[in-house]
Amino acid sequence: MSTLFLAWQDPVGRNWLPIGRLTRGADHYEFSYLMGAKVAQETSGFETLESFPDLKTVYRSDELFPIFSNRLPSPSRPDYADFIQWLNVPLEAADPISLLARSGGRRATDSLEVFPDAEPDQTGHFHIHFFAHGLRHFPKESIDRINRLEEGERLLLCYDFQNPHDPKALLLRTNDAFEGDRFLVGYCPRYLVEDAFKILEAARGLSEVAVERINRPPAPLQVRLLCSLTAKWPKGFKPFSGPNFKPIGAETQKSLLKRVKAMRHNDH
Repeated sequence: MSTLFLAWQDPVGRNWLPIGRLTRGADHYEFSYLMGAKVAQETSGFETLESFPDLKTVYRSDELFPIFSNRLPSPSRPDYADFIQWLNVPLEAADPISLLARSGGRRATDSLEVFPDAEPDQTGHFHIHFFAHGLRHFPKESIDRINRLEEGERLLLCYDFQNPHDPKALLLRTNDAFEGDRFLVGYCPRYLVEDAFKILEAARGLSEVAVERINRPPAPLQVRLLCSLTAKWPKGFKPFSGPNFKPIGAETQKSLLKRVKAMRHNDH
């Protein structure tokens, strides 16, 4: 894994937009803003991050940028082993990029979250992990049912089109494991919804959302329910390729090349 996306949540409308892309090269890291950052500026008052003040600059560093590394606990902390367990990541694979990809790098002090790019595996399947969102808004009955879920238990996605805050929201619910077992247990992260719809439609039933891990109390709610989405990779599918995911720096470079070509043409 070498690419992560950075999403920002509008504090008023609560919508999520992809605003940046972090890539790991052989000996350096790069961060660039995406077109979603411009949309966030124009519609929701997004301000550039202090570490990355210019939308058009491609930032490079030999080390992981602090805005990302600070989202992970220090290995010296007493609860570090718990953190690794919550993520269900093998200790030998616990590098910063993998941990950020699985944890989301969420903090209570800002409106940012990290999520990974996706690639097909050797069998042609799509896999992505995410923690269920919005649990603090769910009733006690839902939280109690979440705490009783078992690893591998299947969950269903429901289209919450009457949601006044987000008509494209995807709810997670239990799969009728027993009579009356229809509990809402969270939301699919908003930044995954568009591509999740594409995958589910193209996979034609060859897809599944399942419980990857339950982190029962005292684990915080934001890491309570870890889910996995698995689906047959649709032919020609390119995840996270919509307009909001286009790098601003790349768009600027294309515009510059067009202007140079136009100037040369006018000179002739």
